[in-house]
Amino acid sequence: MANKYGKKYKKAVEGLDLKKTYSPDEAIELLKKTNTVKFDATIEFHAKLNIDLSKPEQNVRSTVVLPKGTGKTKRILAFVGDKDEKIAKDAGADFVGLEDLVEKVTKGWLGFDIAIATPEVMPKIAKVAKFLGSRGLMPNPKVGTVTTDVAKAIDEIKKGKIEFRSDSLGGIHVGIGKVSFSKEDLLENFNKFYKTLTGAKPSTIKGNFIRSAFISSTMGPGIKLDLSKIK
Repeated sequence: MANKYGKKYKKAVEGLDLKKTYSPDEAIELLKKTNTVKFDATIEFHAKLNIDLSKPEQNVRSTVVLPKGTGKTKRILAFVGDKDEKIAKDAGADFVGLEDLVEKVTKGWLGFDIAIATPEVMPKIAKVAKFLGSRGLMPNPKVGTVTTDVAKAIDEIKKGKIEFRSDSLGGIHVGIGKVSFSKEDLLENFNKFYKTLTGAKPSTIKGNFIRSAFISSTMGPGIKLDLSKIK
């Protein structure tokens, strides 16, 4: 079977012990050194959680505003009534409206990355709930995308707010910045995210919440973290 890794990758990881565990500081520095792609790669966090998938109350879902942003500009759609249209536009939403946007979505349009809505319009977007929900785009009060404070929600998203949730295998996977970020900025984002993740531990879980954790760059090696060295 052909080796799936190219020469640049193999040279970058030469001498790197992928079985060893590293502190976040060490891991981030290694990722920046071993990055081989020409584009601005995303730094990704991956973890295996100690959760019982048969218990819905142990599903993990929350949000966090990364202090140094994500390095990615998100296109925001705001489902709002007439009284909130100007507020949403002034705050920087890319698409603002209600019936017209619902109609576009029913035809398959998905030209946005995140959708917010005010509580009063939720019944009017019910017809696209299944379509958006299956793609993780349906506004939800649990993660702050259904809100009466439209300006605040948009501002937080632009500043680096991300949603994270456990997947069907009990894993968490999120981007915490770009390779072009300084090590200090990536570490600040990492620490904020990790603190938020551990704070989302379901009360019914006993013992360690995080079984293992890695960080990687797009198309780069996964570097295992030493959980005891995370502040």
